[in-house]
Amino acid sequence: MKVAAFVPIKLNSQRVKNKNILPLGGRPLCWHVFHALLRAEGIDEVYCYCSDEAIREYIPNEAIFLKRDPALDGQLVKGFDIYERFIQDVDADIYVLCHATSPFIRAETIARGVRAVREEGYDSAFSAQRVQTFAWYQGKPINYDINDVPRTQELEPVFVETSAFFIFQKDVFVKHRRRIGFHPYICETGDVESIDIDEPEDYEFACKLAEGVFGK
Repeated sequence: MKVAAFVPIKLNSQRVKNKNILPLGGRPLCWHVFHALLRAEGIDEVYCYCSDEAIREYIPNEAIFLKRDPALDGQLVKGFDIYERFIQDVDADIYVLCHATSPFIRAETIARGVRAVREEGYDSAFSAQRVQTFAWYQGKPINYDINDVPRTQELEPVFVETSAFFIFQKDVFVKHRRRIGFHPYICETGDVESIDIDEPEDYEFACKLAEGVFGK
């Protein structure tokens, strides 16, 4: 059973200029997710899916560079279009989709998700942060009775998807066009692993954490 991991990257990011190659903990930001993927057990191949070969100097040598169509860099292109093209380019039984903007994800966490799909009967897995607090949606509480407020430790937790990774069987995407299937494994990530860099302040916060996480 072949497991292929891929990280879609474009160099012309909008909200944070050159985001994917900015320095973080002594390495380019995108380097960290590849480092985790290359160390994660159960993954056969790790791809950098990018239209610009200049990305090669910012990723580990062991990662496979696969040039994608520059048309996929457009601002109106959906992620699913990129994933679909990669799956057409690289055949595998299971795909691990990761994002460079989650530099603190651990190899062990990714491997846990791969194992769940490869060996434990789940059709997909995704990273999510467990939040055990009083949560509301559309003006109503979703995990407690407002007339019988429980103790915090008795609350039903809410799981919030993080962008670190999505792992799915090929059929889940090809037949159903979903990156989360019908029997997913929720792979819990802690506060640091859950950090996603979208805005300038996210990057500034990540830089402050990086020294302690990655060392000097």
